[in-house]
Formats: sequence, C-alpha cells, structure tokens
Amino acid sequence: MSAGQIAALIAAGAFVLLVLLLAIPLIKLGRTLDEATIAIRRAHENTDPLLHGANDTITHVNTQLQRVDGITANAQAVTGNVSALSSVFTATLGGPLVKTAALSYGITKAIRARRRARTIEAGRHARRKGARR
Repeated sequence: MSAGQIAALIAAGAFVLLVLLLAIPLIKLGRTLDEATIAIRRAHENTDPLLHGANDTITHVNTQLQRVDGITANAQAVTGNVSALSSVFTATLGGPLVKTAALSYGITKAIRARRRARTIEAGRHARRKGARR
C-alpha cells in the first residue's frame, strides 16, 4: 500500500466520522419537527370548539347590546317627555305661581310695615299722654 492510499483511507475514515457526528443533530432536529407537527395538528383540532364558543359568546353579547340600545332609546324618549312636561308646567303654572308668590310676599311685607307703623304711632301717642300729665 502506498502513502497516497493510506492518506485516502484516513481521509475516508475522517469523512465517515464527520458524517456520523452530523447525523446525530439531524436526527434530533427531525424528531423536534415531528413533535412540532403533532402540536400544530392538536392545536388545529382544538380551535374548532373554541371558535364555536367565541361565536356563541359574540352572538349573546350582540343580543344584550340590542337590548341596551332599546333601553337607551326609551330613556332618551322619557328624558324628552320630561323636558317637554317641564316646559309646559313652567309655561302654564310657573308664571302665575311666581306672580302669586310675589304678591303674597308683597302683602306680607306691607302688613308688617303697617303693624310697625302702628306700634311706633302707639308708642308716640303714649309718650304724649305721659308728657301731658
């Protein structure tokens, strides 16, 4: 055997060793890809019930929102009616009621002023009588 053949055998052995060392990570990578494929398949199978549940929930929420929308519309109508009723009350009874209150206040004030004037006049009259004696 010549030196070239021995060198070729050593090179071939090193190449086989290199291939064996690279085969181990490739086998592990293949197993990892298989596990990832299985996990993706399971996730895909489990999404169907999840999506159906989400769809049912969204349908229920939409129904509740329609009810709330109706309640809001009714509350808005009630608010408009109360505002109109308040305006009618103010227009029909508010003016006369304010005038009546002002009149009664004025009459009360006039009566008090008259009573004070009489009290003061009575006091003056009593002083005059006392001064004459």
